[in-house]
Amino acid sequence: MGRLLRKGVFFALLLGCAAPAAATDPVLVFLIGLARDLIEHRVNHPVQPEPVPLPDLSRAYPGTTVEPEHLQRLIDDCFGYLDADQRREIFEKLHAALVDPRNAAVRGPMIEYFARKALAVRAAQIRLAQLSTREKEMLAGEFRAVVATLPEEERARVSEIVTQGLLPVPADLNQLLAAALER
Repeated sequence: MGRLLRKGVFFALLLGCAAPAAATDPVLVFLIGLARDLIEHRVNHPVQPEPVPLPDLSRAYPGTTVEPEHLQRLIDDCFGYLDADQRREIFEKLHAALVDPRNAAVRGPMIEYFARKALAVRAAQIRLAQLSTREKEMLAGEFRAVVATLPEEERARVSEIVTQGLLPVPADLNQLLAAALER
């Protein structure tokens, strides 16, 4: 019993000595006060989450949250190598297909498929733009070799596409491809 009493007194002394030392530390007092103020402020002034703006569904394609302006922006961003008339033609054909009531069941997948392909074209353009001049010249040489194996009809069609600038490649690479076809 005496041993238990001794341990209890010793523990009480340790606890008594540790509490005043911790309470008198100015940094600790400051941090505790700061934490108390923050907690009180949060309790008294709860944070109101900002409302998420809902899309204007009257302008969106039926059954989706995609608006025609979103598709137009996607086309402009991903098909910048085409002129404005060509991009407008793409948008008009896609828009006509999306508002067609016969396509109601596939409207969402059509938009998703188009967006995926448009972003793939954009990613390819970025990657091709990062090629060095030497790499672009090598690519043009390989292009010429592949086109030479095509039948005359297809070769003429590829040449027409390249000269019209319809390939989704940077302008300098398109010029190299056109020059490779002329050799």
